[in-house]
Amino acid sequence: MTMRKQLITAGLGAILLMNAGCTTQQINQAIGDVNDALGQNQQVTTTEVAQGLKEALTVGISKGAQQAAQENGYYGNPKLRIPFPPEVQKVENTLRQIGLGSEVDKFVLTLNRGAEQAAKEAKPVFVTAIKSMTIQDAWNILRGQDDAATQYLMRTTSGELKTRFQPIVAQSLQNVNATRYYSDLVNTYNKIPGVQRVNPDLEAYATDKAIEGLFLLVAEEEKNIRENPIARTTELLKRVFSKQ
Repeated sequence: MTMRKQLITAGLGAILLMNAGCTTQQINQAIGDVNDALGQNQQVTTTEVAQGLKEALTVGISKGAQQAAQENGYYGNPKLRIPFPPEVQKVENTLRQIGLGSEVDKFVLTLNRGAEQAAKEAKPVFVTAIKSMTIQDAWNILRGQDDAATQYLMRTTSGELKTRFQPIVAQSLQNVNATRYYSDLVNTYNKIPGVQRVNPDLEAYATDKAIEGLFLLVAEEEKNIRENPIARTTELLKRVFSKQ
């Protein structure tokens, strides 16, 4: 690695380690420090530092998306696990009371398995959005709140994620029999004398919860990038950060 590359990336590390409320003056000072070390003929540009941020975000947020797509990525994570649809919570309660708790548990497991399958589509969507950042987007994230990158990705990817997720969630729910389990449970409930019939949109619910869980992981990875860059960046950046 060249000395110039080391110093450029070290400057990025200094910027990322600033608190979320850093000012333009502080950022410019960090770049100025790098430029002083580089010398007059090798000035680092804002473009290079912004590119470094994209690199760090791509690695960290891709990791979060991959985590969600693993088996138990949702089901094994209490923060992400998709529960029985809350608007029909009375269905779950009633079915458990009549001895069908194991069937309810089976449905919840398959519901989360469907989300895990769909989450495989998330990484390329996030990576494309990060690569599409302008220099101004990158600086706004560096100067922004603790979740500035997460908010940026929510604005730029939510629509595409929903478009991609809906058919995959629908197919995934069928593949793991969640749709059948849900239909059986709801039909069983609807046959109970005196209950009000229910039939909520399972696919829409699962899609929304799957995307909500993804952004929770994205926010956690962004926090790691801001607080501990060494743990969430490429090998190249790790070697530079370790020398600071």
